[in-house]
Amino acid sequence: EGEIVLGFIGSFYAYEGIPFILDAFPEILKRQPNISLLLVGGGPQEQLIKDKVKQLHLESNVVFTGRVPHDQVQEYYNQVDIFVYPRLAMRLTELVTPLKPLEAMAQGRLVVASDVGGHKELIENQRNGYLFKANDKKALVDTLSDFLDNQSHWEEMRKNGRDFVEQQRNWPVSVARYENVYTQLIKKFG
Repeated sequence: EGEIVLGFIGSFYAYEGIPFILDAFPEILKRQPNISLLLVGGGPQEQLIKDKVKQLHLESNVVFTGRVPHDQVQEYYNQVDIFVYPRLAMRLTELVTPLKPLEAMAQGRLVVASDVGGHKELIENQRNGYLFKANDKKALVDTLSDFLDNQSHWEEMRKNGRDFVEQQRNWPVSVARYENVYTQLIKKFG
């Protein structure tokens, strides 16, 4: 009761930065002791992540579910207050736009993410989510603290996130973005 649940649902690849959030978690707990982290999924870094949780003595604050069947994923979305996407800065994360923040926003969930290029395409800082400087532990801690201290804005932010997905990330809008590119290519090479 009264606990804030941070969450990540997805594959545990190095670029996702899950060990990074774990390194920041002791400081987050000092500022916000009523917080936990729910990690849903698995992948190449799963054992490393579990070892880090033990090393940092976070067993009572971090919950692992392992991989879950697709039809059970919604149950975990419903348990999370704020989704955290601490992707590390690298070529892949600068160029590839992730779907996970969109999925969270579509469900009216709050999002905190690193300021890599893919996230900046989706999140306008303090409008439909919060961005923090990638690879910067202090920035993550400060951003989460600020976010948690400003809960009066959460409902508006949830609405803005859902509106963004509905208005900007739908099929007609996505097709229109590519239509001109393909038209020009057909004219040129057609």
